[in-house]
Amino acid sequence: MVRVLIIDDERHCCDSLAWQLKQYCPEIEVMAVCDGAEKGLHQIHQLQPQLIFLDVEMPGMTGFEMLKCLTEINFDIIFTTAFDQYAIRAIKFGALDYLLKPIDKDDLCAAVAKLPDRVQHNQLKQLSALFSHIKKSNDLSFQKIALPTLHGYELIPINNIIFCESSSNYTDIRLNNGQHMLISRTLKDIEELLDMQPFFRVHNSYLVNLQYAMRYVKGEGGYLVLNNDITIPVSRSKKEELLKFITHLSA
Repeated sequence: MVRVLIIDDERHCCDSLAWQLKQYCPEIEVMAVCDGAEKGLHQIHQLQPQLIFLDVEMPGMTGFEMLKCLTEINFDIIFTTAFDQYAIRAIKFGALDYLLKPIDKDDLCAAVAKLPDRVQHNQLKQLSALFSHIKKSNDLSFQKIALPTLHGYELIPINNIIFCESSSNYTDIRLNNGQHMLISRTLKDIEELLDMQPFFRVHNSYLVNLQYAMRYVKGEGGYLVLNNDITIPVSRSKKEELLKFITHLSA
């Protein structure tokens, strides 16, 4: 049995989640339900759960703030949240799991089914990426993203990414030190994570950090010339939007 703690200030959400876990996830034992972060901190120390379902948006102390109060995190985390683009982006930056409220039974079962693989994995790097994203300024040099590799996760400064190239269901990430990283995420997934200036999807196969763009060469769609004379094609459908984006960046 997996020892579980539910932390959520909305009682009906707690009751619904506890009921679903009992009905559909027999390997789960709900040890306690906490209606706030402070009670959650106390119960984490008392009960030593293996997994917590943690609401992000709670009054007084958010789920993210609660985690930062802990000196040790030796349990797995599945965040629960209503649709909050900022919170979801932060969670994705850390490559952590989340469930959207109201929680769907199939999504819940899928998240629990992945637990045996996750509990063996150290989450410190992932949480570090999440916290880095939360406290980031607009300066990209202070932001990092957690990228999955064969051996775990690599924390990569966003500012070090030159461009990302689609490779079927994988993405080849080119870094400014000449290294490549092939990760098991689609380019669309990466685009959602890097949905910020100065990243721009110039082509179905390319997402570019325009900080590394040296010039744009006109043509049917044209192409960008990046550092080290790397050329990236620009699709015809993206040409006008790219030129507006470049103009905005330089304003």
